[in-house]
Amino acid sequence: MSSSFNPTELSEFARYYGFHYDIADPATLVRDALIDMERGLRGQSSSLPMIPTYLSPVSHVPPGKTVIALDAGGTNLRAALVRFDEQGKAVAAGTEKIPMPGTQGQVSVEQFFDAIASVTAPLIEQAGHIEGIGFTFSYPMEMTQDADGILMAFSKEVDAPDVIGTAIGQGLRDALSRRKVKVPGRIVMLNDTVATLLSGVAAIPPDGGLRQGADQYGVKGGPVIGFILGTGFNTAYPEKNIPKIGFASESAPQIVVCETGTFAHRYLGILDKEYDGLTKNPGAYTLEKITSGAYLGPLTFHILRQAIKDGLLRFKKSDIFLSWPTLQTKDLNRFMHAPLTAEGPIGELFGSDERDALASFVYLTSIITERGGLFAAAMVAAAVERIGFYDPFAPVRIAVEGTTYMVYQGMRSALESWLHTLLVSGKPHPYSIVPVEQASLFGAAVAALS
Repeated sequence: MSSSFNPTELSEFARYYGFHYDIADPATLVRDALIDMERGLRGQSSSLPMIPTYLSPVSHVPPGKTVIALDAGGTNLRAALVRFDEQGKAVAAGTEKIPMPGTQGQVSVEQFFDAIASVTAPLIEQAGHIEGIGFTFSYPMEMTQDADGILMAFSKEVDAPDVIGTAIGQGLRDALSRRKVKVPGRIVMLNDTVATLLSGVAAIPPDGGLRQGADQYGVKGGPVIGFILGTGFNTAYPEKNIPKIGFASESAPQIVVCETGTFAHRYLGILDKEYDGLTKNPGAYTLEKITSGAYLGPLTFHILRQAIKDGLLRFKKSDIFLSWPTLQTKDLNRFMHAPLTAEGPIGELFGSDERDALASFVYLTSIITERGGLFAAAMVAAAVERIGFYDPFAPVRIAVEGTTYMVYQGMRSALESWLHTLLVSGKPHPYSIVPVEQASLFGAAVAALS
């Protein structure tokens, strides 16, 4: 027995359970986000912590400078000598990669930093002179005023418990000193969202790539926002006023990390709440759970199961689908790129006479994706609104990194469509949204000059 394809009924199902995108008012989403951002900046109760980084982004990258960029991810540590060419583009040379210290057995504090120094020291000696070191460290840190970071926690992959609570930049500097290697300049710590922002300074032209020809007026580039939509979801932007730390500067704003995935929006539906209760961190990261790659597959699975239970979605092998423990985002995405091929575990559920059931499955999934695009766009739009920059010759540059944005079926087109609608209504905001490559490494390189 197969269900007939009825888009009106499917849309009403989505509205009843609160996950249809047209339930949310886009302008209200942006306003709510701006209010929470202001509260977070003031140190008041807010779902957005608005974390200061004590870094001021460079407006442009001076050519001819050489730095060392380090990128510590989940499994690997990368180190590279990076030179900025005459156009200010980052060019990496001598890239080294080793397993992240602590991923192959427990290490002490000294062993941890000595391993990082072992790939850093040869690059310093090779360069002869560097401006400094930028270090993207993808683990929770409390940033300090001298651009260092106090490690708060490691993921389960890294076994180095005694490193928690130490200053990462200072630990590396001490390890290099043990090797009799002096570090000229600063060691600047940053997270991956800040790295994405800073990589945009080097990778996206000052005009956002929107115009051609020589600039006869010497217009400087507009501000840059860092936006990650991958396994997680986050934004960072330059802020002029942070009352909770007594910071105010019109000429040299400071980068703030919003921790956007924690935003407590008002449009949480019935099935969203049910799914949230099944996760390891109920009540937390409620926005990330409807937008990011870590959650989109399992959330969609929860919603589709309800459609089957309600009799809205019917196909012969629905019991098999209901018996699955979950549905991974990567598997759902692979199916959604070519649903008519009937390949893979999902495709094999539908018989050749069940086209309508297949259409209903795809239709509901697309509604969930469209909503994710809307909510992500609203948070990016809020950062653009907060900056308040309107120069048509120097648009706000939005640097994007993340596989959910780049490859998840329907996400990029939905997000960019909603973002355009939000930023051209009323007083238009000139902007340019551009994916950046190797953001963690090249962002670290720019950080060394910040």
